[in-house]
Amino acid sequence: MTFRWRALRAVVLLAGFHLMGAGLLAAMAVLDWLLVTRLLTEQAAWFEGTVLAVTVFLAVAIVRGMLASLRAGRLGPATGAVAITSQEQPQLWEEVRAAARAAGERAPEELFLVAEVNAGVAEQSRLLGLLPGRRRMSLGLPLLAGLSVPQLRAVLAHEFGHFSQGDTRLGGLTMRGRAAVVHTVRAFEAGGTWLHHPVGRLYAAYARMFLRASQSIARQQELVADQVAVRHAGREATAAALRATSVLEAAHRHYLAMYAALGEPLGALPPVGEVDGGFRRLLAARTAEQLAQLATESRPPRPHPYDSHPPTAQRIALIEALPPGGGDRPDGPGALSLLREPDQLFVALEARTLPPQASSMRRISWDDLVLARAVADAEGWSRPLRLAMARTLRSSEPDGELPGLEEVLDAFDRGLLWPEVADRMPKPPQAARLTGQSARNFLRPRIFDALAGLVHLRLVALGQARADIAWAGRPGLALPKMWEEGMDDALDAATADTPDTAPLRALLASRTPAASA
Repeated sequence: MTFRWRALRAVVLLAGFHLMGAGLLAAMAVLDWLLVTRLLTEQAAWFEGTVLAVTVFLAVAIVRGMLASLRAGRLGPATGAVAITSQEQPQLWEEVRAAARAAGERAPEELFLVAEVNAGVAEQSRLLGLLPGRRRMSLGLPLLAGLSVPQLRAVLAHEFGHFSQGDTRLGGLTMRGRAAVVHTVRAFEAGGTWLHHPVGRLYAAYARMFLRASQSIARQQELVADQVAVRHAGREATAAALRATSVLEAAHRHYLAMYAALGEPLGALPPVGEVDGGFRRLLAARTAEQLAQLATESRPPRPHPYDSHPPTAQRIALIEALPPGGGDRPDGPGALSLLREPDQLFVALEARTLPPQASSMRRISWDDLVLARAVADAEGWSRPLRLAMARTLRSSEPDGELPGLEEVLDAFDRGLLWPEVADRMPKPPQAARLTGQSARNFLRPRIFDALAGLVHLRLVALGQARADIAWAGRPGLALPKMWEEGMDDALDAATADTPDTAPLRALLASRTPAASA
């Protein structure tokens, strides 16, 4: 079956999604008429009333579904986004309009910046996408932070290419229809009442049939969009943008988990504008190989079974087989250079994306944030050991200050670690029955970490450890060289079956300045 006929079939099914509700209402009206006028006797009046009540309730759910399908595609308020006008950001708007012209499409009426590694054009279509409408484009500031201008041109042209005519005008229509069908089914799911259940299942089943039937059309439309990008931005820039986007997605997930959320347990945030803006620092500090490693180690979100995107490797192979196109090489100035005062845009975006409770959180520098988090983590790691030590030494629940590092090491030297202190360490139920060497091997890593926490607290108090934001690595404490080289061996010796605290005490006796930057 050719692309044209497959697209026509998808449009017919799309129209059927509209007509299904009307057909159900007509069938129930006929059923009610037959029951009232032809089929029922006075003795069965109770049955008539029951059927009429059920059909009315179902009709209400169907009408709601039809209204949802008519509203599908409407553009709601752009929450968590910053609107930018052509007067405020003329260079970016010119790139957007140039990409739309290259695709033979209308430019959007609205342009928003969002806090995602993403770009997209939404259209306020009507009748499940059968009629086009006002357009809105969203661009992720983190995406702009990681792309060059030629790569951004490829991304923009690709997004408008989704609406491109391609082999048939029906391809873009099918793409709008898929989004609208999903919207309608979600409206049924959000209904949440028993009225919606049977009708919603029927609509969901039809939606799955339509999505399967239009899957190849949607994937073909993605390839058409790639061809538009190549014509506008060039083959190399388009392939580079596709590779870069997957890497940036993984890097952004890593940044959000490792850096942006660093102060959550402390009720603290990075400086204003740095919750999203700090991502630029990570990108600047890491090599291309390091960023690619994040993509290799990161598990991407599981694709939707009806995802319209073909595999990335297949898309890149097809792109590289195309003629070069008329664009630039993939390298060039960063896409953020198209923006006026990007720092202020990060500030404005942060104000729209943070939850309301963030307004009461304190703002501290990255270094202070790293140090405060390192101290809090060290206290958390060391607390189980200090509690167990207090119960061992005082034969009661701890009341007041917990034992410090010297008291813990003295107890180790007296042979109290195994088994007295270890037996009082918290253990999950499945490990409670372990004894002897098995119990020691299970608890040893926890005692190692707890002792390391006490050491970190001591080094911070002595000024021998400093905060290291480590944009190219992992945020934490930077220790003097002798500690970096000897700490693990000293902790291993202190937590051995026969503890030896001498190496750790020797390190503690030394006085060296904090590690240099």
